[in-house]
Amino acid sequence: MNKYITYIFPPVFYLCIALAGSAFTSQGLGPWYDTLAKPSFTPQGSVIGMIWTVIYILAAISLIIFISNARDKHGFWPIIGLYIINGIINAGWSYIFFTMHLIGLAVIDAGLIGATVLVMIVAVWRYSTAASIFLVPYLGWVSFATYLTYIIHKMN
Repeated sequence: MNKYITYIFPPVFYLCIALAGSAFTSQGLGPWYDTLAKPSFTPQGSVIGMIWTVIYILAAISLIIFISNARDKHGFWPIIGLYIINGIINAGWSYIFFTMHLIGLAVIDAGLIGATVLVMIVAVWRYSTAASIFLVPYLGWVSFATYLTYIIHKMN
């Protein structure tokens, strides 16, 4: 894999995921979201956006480190596939929750996001401890977001 692709693909990939998620989210904000019962610990939208921005940056760094360390090693492509699947499932959450208004299904999707992040952390560890550690905040945030989605589902 060309070394320039190592540094271009991850940020572009996560930018695409962020833009897709943002587009889906904007479709559901407003009257529908405003009418939902939400727990008092629900963060403001601007805070959520900032957290996702940091998480996507950290995930892109993780992917860059992984590609740099493992590009010629066995297991490289399945792990790349895992990052891609995780990104698609991540953007899918916004579509399911905000566009389709299927909160229960969004809980399941959020759980899948968390599961794939955990598998990514474990799978990447043998190639780079740092790449795995960069994913830990993602797992923490997704765990919180899954719980929050579950509570919103129960309240509505």
